[in-house]
Amino acid sequence: MYLAKPKTGSGPGVLVLHSWWGLSEFFSGFCDRLADRGFVALAPDLYDGEVAATIPQAKELRAKTTATRKEPVYRYLIRMIGVLSDEVSVPGSGIGVVGFSMGGHWAYWLAQRPELPIAATVTFYAARNGDYARSSSDFLVHFAETDEWVSAASVRKLKKSLAAAGSTAFFHTYPGTGHWFFEQDRADAFDAEEAALAWDRTLVFLKERLG
Repeated sequence: MYLAKPKTGSGPGVLVLHSWWGLSEFFSGFCDRLADRGFVALAPDLYDGEVAATIPQAKELRAKTTATRKEPVYRYLIRMIGVLSDEVSVPGSGIGVVGFSMGGHWAYWLAQRPELPIAATVTFYAARNGDYARSSSDFLVHFAETDEWVSAASVRKLKKSLAAAGSTAFFHTYPGTGHWFFEQDRADAFDAEEAALAWDRTLVFLKERLG
């Protein structure tokens, strides 16, 4: 895992869930950016240190890791929430979760668990249907305008699920963007202007929900 703390040593906790590339420098850097803004950010490593550079490598790594890891992903993530919540530098009981693509799917799964102290969920280019009726989280959802990995049907189902649960949710679609538009190391997809806007919205949301 990667843990980043603000200079003050304390702040609200945020769990950062990487996309299928693995815990790359971009995601550890994202934790650093959160720490610079006063958050304690922890990024679990779902691939035990391995990082993919291409889509075929990411598919292979995800499949291999799923088949070989001794601890199921959901148990590992719940354990990491415990690690973050137990940090002496994290005040209060509510934490935030930020998930990217594959990590976003896990962020939605975690948000549905009423026993977990999740007060804010942020996802980038991810959708997941489910029962959010007992969720204690608010949601901020970032979508790309053109996304071959996230179908329009899955977006509709997510919105319907959150509306049925009465969840507070904010949805933003970024014009001219595709999947991974926020990730600076994806040169073929990164959009600096829209990524900056998504970053600002994420900071405002996390500060309002977590203090």
